[in-house]
Amino acid sequence: MIGITGGIGSGKTTVSKFIEEAGFPVYYSDVRAKTIVNDDAELQKNIKALLGENSYDDNGFYNRRYVGEIIFNDEELRLKLNSLIHPAVKINFEKWVSQQKTPFIFKETALLFELKLNQSCYKSILVTADDNCRLKRVMDRDEKTYREVEAVMNKQMPEKDKIKFADFVIYNNDGLDELHEETMMILSEIKTL
Repeated sequence: MIGITGGIGSGKTTVSKFIEEAGFPVYYSDVRAKTIVNDDAELQKNIKALLGENSYDDNGFYNRRYVGEIIFNDEELRLKLNSLIHPAVKINFEKWVSQQKTPFIFKETALLFELKLNQSCYKSILVTADDNCRLKRVMDRDEKTYREVEAVMNKQMPEKDKIKFADFVIYNNDGLDELHEETMMILSEIKTL
């Protein structure tokens, strides 16, 4: 398994899409987690017990905004929530792996190094970009203010620390063509290892 990670606005999902388009299976942890919190009845029950009934809306869907506001400045509560969600994602990932026809698989996850998931990876790829570039991307993409995006970035592991852990680093400060080219070069290198 090859891990793909990067901070908010880095372009890790774009790199993952390039790899997928090249014919390799990619597990998108964050996307899967968003589905699992709605589909797993036991997980729903545990999240409601931790955060209250308002953690799901009237239609039974995970109330991301409400949960985000509660846990953003409460580290202990955030860790407790993660301790519920991450094991469910791990089970889902293992099931997904068993369905793949190749051992050459990729896992995209924002918390690869924070959760020490890189220790179970053959190699890791970090997608990074200058802070100002990431800020602008997220502000444009999510219609958030500078302060909102900056607050999220400040909660994440600093890029300089992630670089120390990564086997490969993709700098995404230029255009999509350059990003694609760099991704394909690293993919070629990984295939020869």
